Amino acid sequence: QVQLVESGGGLVQAGGSLRLSCAASGRTLSSSHVGWFRQAPGKEREFVAAISRSGGSTYYADAVKGRFTISRDNAKNTVYLQMNSLKPEDTAVYYCAADVNPTRVVPTRGSSYDDWGQGTQVTVSS
Repeated sequence: QVQLVESGGGLVQAGGSLRLSCAASGRTLSSSHVGWFRQAPGKEREFVAAISRSGGSTYYADAVKGRFTISRDNAKNTVYLQMNSLKPEDTAVYYCAADVNPTRVVPTRGSSYDDWGQGTQVTVSS
C-alpha cells in the first residue's frame, strides 16, 4: 500500500497559480501511474490529470488542458500538479491517487486507482 499526502492547496485569486504536491511513503511511487482528481461541493469527483509511471505520458481533462501541468520526480517519490490561470470553477478538494498495479494504459477513472490521499483544498476567489 502507498500512503499519499497532498500539500500546496490554499486560497488564491482568479488568474493566480498554485503547485500541489503528492508525496508518497510506504513504497516507491515510480512503479505506479498517478492521477489527480478533484471534488467540488455538491458535485461528483472528476478526473483532472494523470501521469504514467515513467513520466513519459500525461493526460488532462479538457477543463484544465493548457492551464495545468502534471509532472513527477521519482527520485523524490513525489508527483506535482502545477495549476496556472486558476478560475473560480477550479475550487475543489484535490486528491492524488496511485494505480499500484499499472498496465500499459494510464487510467482516467477513479475506480482504477488503488490508494488515495486525504486531499487538499484549493479555493479560487473571483
